[in-house]
Amino acid sequence: MKPLLCCLGLTTLLGPCLACPSTCSCSTKKNGRLLAECAYKDLQEVPEGLSSNVTILTLSANRIGWLGQGSFADVPEVQSLWLGYNQIGVVEPGAFALLAHLKNLDLSHNKIADFPWQDLHNLSDLQILKMNNNRLAGLPRDAFRSLKDLRSLWLNDNELTTLAEGTFDNLPSLSQLQIFNNPFNCSCKVFWLKKWTENTSVSITKGGSTLCVAPSRLKGRAVTDIPDHYCVAPSVQLTYLSNLDNTVTYSGLTLTLHCSVAGSPPPEIRWKIQTSSRRVEINGPNVARDGSVKQSQDHFLVFKNGTMAIPNFSKEDEGIYTCLAVNDVGTRDVSVNVALAGSENPAEDLLQDDPQASHLGGRSCYKGNEMDPSGAGEKLVIVYHMPRESKGRAGGAVPQVHLGTLLLALGITLCC
Repeated sequence: MKPLLCCLGLTTLLGPCLACPSTCSCSTKKNGRLLAECAYKDLQEVPEGLSSNVTILTLSANRIGWLGQGSFADVPEVQSLWLGYNQIGVVEPGAFALLAHLKNLDLSHNKIADFPWQDLHNLSDLQILKMNNNRLAGLPRDAFRSLKDLRSLWLNDNELTTLAEGTFDNLPSLSQLQIFNNPFNCSCKVFWLKKWTENTSVSITKGGSTLCVAPSRLKGRAVTDIPDHYCVAPSVQLTYLSNLDNTVTYSGLTLTLHCSVAGSPPPEIRWKIQTSSRRVEINGPNVARDGSVKQSQDHFLVFKNGTMAIPNFSKEDEGIYTCLAVNDVGTRDVSVNVALAGSENPAEDLLQDDPQASHLGGRSCYKGNEMDPSGAGEKLVIVYHMPRESKGRAGGAVPQVHLGTLLLALGITLCC
């Protein structure tokens, strides 16, 4: 009976240490944490049978090539997980998602190209993350968004060619970052990184080794040395054009807007049109060199030089017309609110319908996400005069539209 009681006493005292795979050695640290030491054991997978009380698990320098969703189901309390110097090439979604107490995660020196970044969203206690010396070619902008306590991040010696702007914005505790020895393509998509490094207090280890591989003109230069003039945010100007003033047209009014842009690299021009009945987005010209037009957008003619023409402009086309200039540095836009009014006495009727019409003609501009406080861009009101003698098609007469007053001076420029 006494031997049995003795065994029960030992089990109670050392129970957490006894649940240990034969390939590992387990012990209790002075601070009470349970260590499972399984490094250098030639393991090909995470061993089963680990105690649920393990808080430090060392699996470094093995031959583990795969991590599944349940690989760490036995150790939900683990705080430090060392997996460096293995052959991990596959990490299934959910492999780390349930390790809510994890503070240190080392995945360095493996073969990871694809990683389930969503697993990190539940690891709010993480302080050290080592993913250096892998095959990561990219990572999402919000990969680290939940890691408020992350202090040290190692991404060096991967295959990263670019990083999304804002990648490190949600890391208030970050103090050390390693991103050297990546083949960065120093297009203006990484220009933000230069600006960020100039203003951050984060220590960027071996910053001089964060070199450009492309383009050729910057090859071998540090990312932090990208010349400012290579990357200039867009500017945009929107001009109303017309040669119809004081003329008579028999085919209806053609509204013409011209968008002029500048920046480096040269910005793309995009249009957004919002009317009462529809929303249209046109990314680039839709009029080919031979004059053919994409059928789905044949009412809005967009040319390569930034001009948009709307033939037979009618009340249905009233709305907000926005020109956007987009390049790798950012986006700028400017809008004009176009309304159409018609009567035999346009000036009087316009003032009755719109008491503020006499104040039109001022400039307004908004850029980026800064909205114009006075409204959605310049209000352009086109007033045309329909003579009494003009008859509808039923009466047989040719309809005439005589342009009267343009309340916004022709050629005025809206800039941003």
